[in-house]
Amino acid sequence: MTPPAAARAAPASQPERTAHAMPFGAELRLDGGTRFRLWAPDAEAVTLLLGQDGVPLPLERLDDGWFGRTVTGAPAGSPYRYRLADGTEVPDPASRAQAGGPFGPSLVCDPDAFEWQAEGWHGRPWHEAVIYELHCGAIGRPGGFAAVERRLDHLAELGVTAIELMPVADFPGARGWGYDGVLPFAPASIYGTPDDLKRLVDAAHMRGLMVLLDVVYNHFGPAGNFLPLYAKSFFDADRPTPWGPAIDFRRPQVRAFFRHNALYWLEEFRLDGLRFDAVHAIRDDSRPDILTEIADAVRAAFPDRHIHLVLENDRNEARRLAGSPCVSACYDAQWNDDVHHAAHAALTGEADGYYADYADAPVARLGRALAEGFVYQGDWSERRRAPRGEPSAHLPPTAFVNFLQNHDQIGNRALGDRLAALAEPAAVEAMTAVLLLAPQIPLLFMGEEWGSRQPFPFFCDFEGELADAVRRGRREEFAQFAGFADAAETLPDALDPATFESAVLQPDDGDPQAARRLDLVRRLLDIRRRRVVPLLAPHRIGPGIDRSRGRMLDVAWMLRGGGWLRIVAHLAPDRGPAWDMPSGEILFESATSLAAALPDGVTGWGTVVALEPAA
Repeated sequence: MTPPAAARAAPASQPERTAHAMPFGAELRLDGGTRFRLWAPDAEAVTLLLGQDGVPLPLERLDDGWFGRTVTGAPAGSPYRYRLADGTEVPDPASRAQAGGPFGPSLVCDPDAFEWQAEGWHGRPWHEAVIYELHCGAIGRPGGFAAVERRLDHLAELGVTAIELMPVADFPGARGWGYDGVLPFAPASIYGTPDDLKRLVDAAHMRGLMVLLDVVYNHFGPAGNFLPLYAKSFFDADRPTPWGPAIDFRRPQVRAFFRHNALYWLEEFRLDGLRFDAVHAIRDDSRPDILTEIADAVRAAFPDRHIHLVLENDRNEARRLAGSPCVSACYDAQWNDDVHHAAHAALTGEADGYYADYADAPVARLGRALAEGFVYQGDWSERRRAPRGEPSAHLPPTAFVNFLQNHDQIGNRALGDRLAALAEPAAVEAMTAVLLLAPQIPLLFMGEEWGSRQPFPFFCDFEGELADAVRRGRREEFAQFAGFADAAETLPDALDPATFESAVLQPDDGDPQAARRLDLVRRLLDIRRRRVVPLLAPHRIGPGIDRSRGRMLDVAWMLRGGGWLRIVAHLAPDRGPAWDMPSGEILFESATSLAAALPDGVTGWGTVVALEPAA
C-alpha cells in the first residue's frame, strides 16, 4: 500500500529547476558558457586544465583571493582540473562530481538535467520520523546508491519514515565510513553519480520516505585535501585538532563554503534534512557562529518544506535545540548519547570508557534521560573531571534522537560487535520496546530490525604511513576499555578489504530469531504510528515524570488535555519488586498479562506501555 505521505509521479515533460547557485565551482550559464571560480589566496597563478587533453586556460586574478574565468565549449560531463604555479594539479574543492575520486578530474555537471518524478513532495513533520541509519557501500552487494534504493520497499513496509545516509562526500580509496571526506559537494564516485543519488531520493519520496544526510563540517580527511596548497587561511594553524589545524570559520569565504554546502544538498538533491557530525569539534567564536548561520540560512531558504536539522554534540548544548528560547533558528534535535550509554550499560553491564559515567545506576540515568533529555545537564562528569551539558527538562521529547545502536557505537568497538552479540534477546527486545514507543525520535542502524549479529567494524582505505597511523590509533583508542585489552591486540585490520567485506549487510534469511525480532519491530512501529505519533504533534505532549528505581524503569509524559503516556520496564533478568500496574489502555506488553503481574513483581526483562487517564 502506498503510504499517505508519498508523492505522485510528475509528468516527465515538466522538469523542475533545482540547481543551487554558488559563488564558486563550475557553473553552467544560461548563455551557454561555463563559469569557473576558485578561492586561492596563496596561489601565484591558477590555470584551468579543460577536457580530456587538459587544454590550459589561465584564470584571471580577481579580488580577495579569487580566480575565475568563463569559457565556452565546457558542457556537462567535461573533465577539468586546476594547475598551480608549481605545476601541482588539484581538483575543484566545490566539484559537483569526480571521475574516480579526489585524485581524478572534476566534472562539469548540469544540475537541472535530472527529471524528478515525485511531485508535490514537501517532506514530513519531524514528529513522524523513525530514522534508519545506513552505509551506502555496506547496505548490500554490490553497494552504492542503487543498493539503498533496492531496500526502500522493505523499510517503508517496516514502518521507517526516514533513511539517514552516512556521509557521501567524496573521499579517497575504495571503501570508508565517509567521515574523511575531502570534496564536500561531490557524491562519492564509488557509490554512483549525482543523478544516481537523486534517483534514490526521488524513489524514497515516492514511497513516503524522507532522506537525511550526515555531513562533516568539523574537519577534512587526511588524504586528498589539497586546500592547504593554495588556501592556507582556510585553516587556523593556531588551533590544533585531532585532524590537524581547525577550519577557520572567521573567514567569510570559509563560512560561505559550508553554508552553501548545506543549502546545496537540500536544494539540488531535495534532501529532507542534515545530521551535523561532531559539532563540538567545530572551533568558532564568531557571533553568530557558523551553526547558527547555517540554521538561519536553511530556515529562510525553504519556508514551505519540512527540513530537519540534527546535531551530534557532545557538549549537550540545549540552547541550540527546538523548544529553547533561541535567539535565531534552532536545530530540530540532537543525537542523545546519554540514552544510549545508559541503556547499553543496563543491557551489558559494561563500565569502561564513557560507560563509566552511567554504570553506577544505568536505569535511573536512563529514566532521567527519557524524562528530561540529557543525563548530564551541567552535572559533574567523573570521567571528564568537569561539568557537562545544559538544563534540558524544558525541551520537548522530539528534540532528541534516541538509539540503542548506530555506526559509532558499533563500529568504534574493538571488534565492531552489535548489541545482539552482547545481550540476551529478551533484554534487547525489552529495551527496543522502550526505544520505539517512547516519544523521542527513534533511530535504528541497518540490520537492527532483525537483530543482526553481524559485526560492523571500522574500515578505511589509506596507504603508507597514514595506514600505519590508523592502525596505531585504533590500538590506542581501546586502551581506555579494560575489557578490550586482549581484543585490541587482535582487532580487525581496518585497512584490510576483508574487514569491509565482513561489514556488508547479509540478511538473516531463515533464522527464526531474526524473523521474530523483525515481527516485533514491525508491530512496535505500527503501534507508534497509530497511537504514539498523533500524541507528538506540536504542543500535544508535555514534561516527563521519572519514577524509576533500581532496575525498574518508570517514566510518564503528560498529554495535553489530560492523561499520560507511561512506560514501565523491568530491566534485569532476576525478579523485580512489586510495582504499580499502569491504568488505562495497554498499548504494548512484552509478555501476556505482564502488566497485571507487576504488583506481584515480575521475573526477567519486560516492558509495558500504556495510555493512562488523568488522575
